[in-house]
Amino acid sequence: MRVAVVGHVEWADVVHVDLMPRAGEWTESSWLRAEPAGAGATAARQLARLAGRASFYTALTDDELSRRARAELAGYDVDVHAQIHVGQPQRRAIVVVDASTERTIIVHGSKLCPLGKDDLPWHALDDYDGACFVCGDTGSLVEARRARVLVATARWLPLLRQSNVPLDALVQSATDPDEQYTPGDLDPPPELVVTTAGAEGGTYAVQGEPERPFQPAGLSFDPVDSYGAGDSFIAGLTFGLARGDKPEAALELAAQCGASVIGARGISDQLRTEANPSGP
Repeated sequence: MRVAVVGHVEWADVVHVDLMPRAGEWTESSWLRAEPAGAGATAARQLARLAGRASFYTALTDDELSRRARAELAGYDVDVHAQIHVGQPQRRAIVVVDASTERTIIVHGSKLCPLGKDDLPWHALDDYDGACFVCGDTGSLVEARRARVLVATARWLPLLRQSNVPLDALVQSATDPDEQYTPGDLDPPPELVVTTAGAEGGTYAVQGEPERPFQPAGLSFDPVDSYGAGDSFIAGLTFGLARGDKPEAALELAAQCGASVIGARGISDQLRTEANPSGP
């Protein structure tokens, strides 16, 4: 299995609090971690867990945090192919997770996404089983289509409309208005449209067939942290479809990947404690 992600990196400082403070208040954190995150980095680590290795097409800067991000991702068997933006700071995020596992995110700095014109080994994707697109431009989306299976998020719906690139699957949110797709929005339409609804599971529709529900993964642990669950879900779906799973089986794997993050303090902690890091 050869799989890849096209997306971005945010260096995230994540803290856990019992309750989000109101303006003027202060509170203590029960734990703190720092890691390369953002949709692209999170999906790449999850795909590497499943496939044993994954390629990550991205953009980085020449500062210390970007170098650290590359090194840490390499430790999770992620091959980073990055366009380097000299003189720009690495985009950062402050993530606050409360006792209900809900996360609040504050970002600082410009989002650097890979572009089709970047000097990256796009041609290698011709031999890839699957790719997940979470950030980029029309050119990088066209390059991502070289993979046999391409999954994208509705977060980039305007770009998807412009490109006319056929998708094997599109993932949208039932609750976020910025990540919602209406039939007819894309030409050609995606082969599979997945609508996620968090702990309730969601629905999916194969092109030309009625919408059907899919169930969430059963949790055998107490939820800890929801940060990265959605991006891990998309990675699991990409892997399942790339290895030839039917939509039902690919969605079951995707739900398991999302749920596994919720039971750990972030994707890094989940990967460190994973009993079988090479995936199912």
